[in-house]
Amino acid sequence: MKQSLTLEFNRIFNKEPQNAYFSPGRVNLIGEHIDYNGGLVMPCAITFGTYLLVSPNSDGVFRFRSLNFDEKLDVPVQNDYTKTDEFWFNYPLGVIEYFLKDGHPVSGLDMLFYGDIPISSGLSSSASIEVVTAFALNDLMSSGYSKLDLVKLAKSVENNFIGVNCGIMDQFAVAFGEKSKALMLNCDTLDYKAVDSNLGEYILAIINTNKPRKLAESKYNERVQECQAALAALQQELDINNLCDIDTATFNKHSHLITDKVVYNRAKHVIEENDRVKLAAVALSQNDLNEFGRLMYASHDSLRDLYEVSGIELDAIAEYSKIDANVAGARMTGAGFGGCGIALVKESAYEDFSRNITTYYTNKIGYAPSVYRSLIGDGVGVMKSES
Repeated sequence: MKQSLTLEFNRIFNKEPQNAYFSPGRVNLIGEHIDYNGGLVMPCAITFGTYLLVSPNSDGVFRFRSLNFDEKLDVPVQNDYTKTDEFWFNYPLGVIEYFLKDGHPVSGLDMLFYGDIPISSGLSSSASIEVVTAFALNDLMSSGYSKLDLVKLAKSVENNFIGVNCGIMDQFAVAFGEKSKALMLNCDTLDYKAVDSNLGEYILAIINTNKPRKLAESKYNERVQECQAALAALQQELDINNLCDIDTATFNKHSHLITDKVVYNRAKHVIEENDRVKLAAVALSQNDLNEFGRLMYASHDSLRDLYEVSGIELDAIAEYSKIDANVAGARMTGAGFGGCGIALVKESAYEDFSRNITTYYTNKIGYAPSVYRSLIGDGVGVMKSES
């Protein structure tokens, strides 16, 4: 990969790149829709992501090129920048803007990006671009940011420059990911624990529904409001700041306070899902992939029935997985209403799984999914020579 990208860089800029970097995408293994309820999530970095080759120039210009998109941008070094339409280069441009706002000068650069993350799949391609850019600038300009500083900066870019109201999980996972480890992250405190996740004979299958995600944002905001209503009801008797401050047993004792059935269902999912993350960490650390798989299915069922963020496409992925003996567990991952599902599949049976789930899904939905294989990989860093 590094050799072929170097050739492309040379072709485009007529010189050699000085440095090369890689930042992965991510999936959330379990712990969905609880990051905004003070709970625990368990993301991991995956083995495909965003590559960035870069070389300083003496022209005082930032040149953005991508092998994935035709749009390009040449812009002079200046004090501030603004977003331009919905183009891909807004993500690295926003990172540069934040370096400058923080008082870190950035000189002219020629930058070539290439990503092998499916776009709009819910695998954090935007966070991957932001973090790889921030890591590269910090390295090239000796800006002195810590990795956590870069995560917070990238989240600010997403929220304020791009205008997407995301949490911090995506940027955190692609920065702090570790090979064969999941991250059990408290999104409120940013305390985290790297959980050993030796998948053994299994690999991670990522199944993209290829469904346009048009409803996600409005429904997401609706769920946030429903959770806030549940919290307000419980606060009549409980001194808590977030739904995930209590466990399932405490919730069951006080759930009579929530009189709206839909709001009750939302809270029940959130609190039980938070407990599932804790159980999943134990299962993974003990290499009990059968138990971890059971928790994945339970998570999907709850997201389908209680939180209602699934849909026939994501449900089809879970349905097929349950009848395939080579699958330990499966669930939707991400906000829902499209995007991706994940499954733990025996590596020896992956090709059969990919073929069979494609047939099952196509027969049920009317068009094919895209299926990818991945391991749990490292976070952002300098690109290795063998990449």
